[in-house]
Amino acid sequence: MSPMTTNEKVAAAAAIAQVRARELADRVKPAAAQVKPLARSTQEAALRRMYATRVWAAPRVERTGQVLQDNVAPKVADMLSSAAHRIEPEQPRSRNWWTISGLLVLIAGAAAAAAIALRKRSAANCAAPADEADTGEAETGTGQTADSNTDATRAGRTS
Repeated sequence: MSPMTTNEKVAAAAAIAQVRARELADRVKPAAAQVKPLARSTQEAALRRMYATRVWAAPRVERTGQVLQDNVAPKVADMLSSAAHRIEPEQPRSRNWWTISGLLVLIAGAAAAAAIALRKRSAANCAAPADEADTGEAETGTGQTADSNTDATRAGRTS
């Protein structure tokens, strides 16, 4: 006889285990047949009892929820709100004065520029009389025509 290989040993062990499992199943079948109706009736009884329990518990859970909402929840909300106020850090000081001072500097600069522009326009209007715009020349009180390069129209010192 030839020696068995490992694969043959494994196959033989598997066949023996399969035979034993079938024999055990054949012995358990009568007991399972007896327990099957009992298990079915137990399942039905449990379903009925579970339904009755749910019918009994639903109104109580709803009433408890309403009591919590009406009585406990406002108290808890107040406690949480006060705790939040206690742990909230102080607000830092406002630094709007930087913004306001910057705006004031801009406004002052714009006012100074407007004053300079108005002064130049005023000086130009005073130097040229209204008649000069119509005739092109204006006479001075001494009988001479006004020239654009006269001392009166020049800005600054002439000495």
